[in-house]
Amino acid sequence: MGIIAGASSGLLSIVLDATERVFFHFTETNAIPVAFSATPLNRLLAPIIGALIVSVVWYFMQLHYRPVKLGKAVDGEKMPMGATIMHVTAQVFYVGTGGSIGRELAPREAGAMWAQSWIQLGDQIGWLKLAPEDRRLLIAAAAGAGFAGVYIAPITGAMFCLEILYKKIDKKAVIVSLTMAAIATMVGAIVKGWQPYYLVASRQFSLRLIPFVVIVAPLMGFLGTWYKRLIGRASALRVKDRRIFVTMPLAGALTGAVAWFFPEIMGNGRGVAQMAINVTSVSHSAVALLLFGFFAKGLVTLATISGGGYGGTLTPSIAMGSSLGVLLGMIFIQAIPGEPLMQFAVLGAAFFLAATQQAPLMAMFMLFEVCHLNFSALLPLGMGVALSMAISSWMQAKKA
Repeated sequence: MGIIAGASSGLLSIVLDATERVFFHFTETNAIPVAFSATPLNRLLAPIIGALIVSVVWYFMQLHYRPVKLGKAVDGEKMPMGATIMHVTAQVFYVGTGGSIGRELAPREAGAMWAQSWIQLGDQIGWLKLAPEDRRLLIAAAAGAGFAGVYIAPITGAMFCLEILYKKIDKKAVIVSLTMAAIATMVGAIVKGWQPYYLVASRQFSLRLIPFVVIVAPLMGFLGTWYKRLIGRASALRVKDRRIFVTMPLAGALTGAVAWFFPEIMGNGRGVAQMAINVTSVSHSAVALLLFGFFAKGLVTLATISGGGYGGTLTPSIAMGSSLGVLLGMIFIQAIPGEPLMQFAVLGAAFFLAATQQAPLMAMFMLFEVCHLNFSALLPLGMGVALSMAISSWMQAKKA
């Protein structure tokens, strides 16, 4: 299943790369995360065309099928192979045309679908038949492996399985999820390579960052929880009837209009996050760009979801958290100078992500793995995601 999930993720990466070449004539890298060289008109029209195409796909698909949530898939709800392949391909295609949504949901859904097919095959063969609890673990681990195969992040994939889907940590779960994610990572790396997803030049974190962590992490937990609620409301309002032929192109037009002058808005948020990481000094222009990136990415992603779009919210959350982290870091270095701003981007992204995804270990290890950080980052990351989750848990308990 690790090989299958990794190959599936690799194929989806190829679809993404091919779509970007067709629509923008560029190849995405960590140094060039979005199509900066495309003309403003190209950046305006591509998301609109992409939205028109996926609106047709999702409308006719949903006449007979509703996308199965991963949690329900783990509990046994069937993910039809044909409809699921169409659904995940549409997600990746829309991101490739510049649509503002995360790409990570598609490989997770594909991994879960292939695991269900494996279970069905095992039932037919007989001696490969799995017990109910092992079925749940296999599907959850395969979803995590699909994630690992795209972002080349095996620990993150395993934590996604354990924290979000399987919601149980024992020796068997750790062995299965981590082994499967590691195999999927090696297979996915055949397509994606081993380079970091985000370029962070300064990877040695100082203990001087601890005051920033203590002050900012609770704030990120508060804001991340609110954004999670907004995502939930947007998902509840998602258009699924004929109105999608209007609402999705409008979401695409909104994305394109912003991309006309701010190309970083396009795609899953990699451009906004890398822009934040690249900020090296305090200036009025940097503050304006970071503020705009934070609000624009958040609002356009919500518009995509409510307009009928499907996709992940993980990388858009990283984009928002990194922008806000640098803004707050600019204030911090006025009191305690000397720390590189890019590290505030990494910390802010992890703290915000922990709250939006309700997965502190996954958030911590994702930033650690995709940025290729060293061990010195683990202390501020771990402390920060814990504080962020403490506030988030308090808020959710209070609401309940």
